[in-house]
Amino acid sequence: MPAEPDFDPIPVLVRFTDAGVDFVVIGGVAGGAHGSIYATADVDLAYSRALENLERISALLRELDARLRGAPRDLPFQLDARSLQEGGNFTFETSLGSIDILAFPAGAPPYDQLRKDAKLIEADGRQVRIASLDHLIAMKEAAGRPKDLLAASELRELSDEISQRGGT
Repeated sequence: MPAEPDFDPIPVLVRFTDAGVDFVVIGGVAGGAHGSIYATADVDLAYSRALENLERISALLRELDARLRGAPRDLPFQLDARSLQEGGNFTFETSLGSIDILAFPAGAPPYDQLRKDAKLIEADGRQVRIASLDHLIAMKEAAGRPKDLLAASELRELSDEISQRGGT
C-alpha cells in the first residue's frame, strides 16, 4: 500500500514525545525504522495504561482534533482518560494524519516487556522507542493479513541479516 505523498510520521512522534507520553512505535513506521521497504500511511503506537499517561494522550489527541476513524461524525465519544481506560485499541484521524493507539496489539508481549525490549532511535532530536524486530514480527504474524505476513517475512530477513553481521 503506497503511503500518502505528504505522510510524515515525525511530527506525530515529536508531539507525543514532547507531551511526555509513554509509548513504543509499532507497525509500519517501526518496520521502516528497522529498514523495511513497505510503506505505511499511519502511525501505530503501543502505550502505557497508567492514568497519568492516559491523561497526557487524551489531552494531546484533543489538541490534534482527533476523531474516531471510520465512525459517524455524530457518534458521541468523549476523548478523555476514562474513555481510553474503558477501551484499549483506538484508531483516530487527526490534524497530523491517522494515528492508532493500541494498548493490546495482537502478538505483542505486555507493554512493560515491549518497552524494555524496544530500540531507541532519534526523531527530530528526540529519543523514541521502536518495537524490536522480534516483537514486530510476532505482531505482523498475529495480524495475519496478507500484507502483514509479507512484512513479517521481510522483517525476518532483516533480522537474519543483522544476526549474521553480529549486530543487535
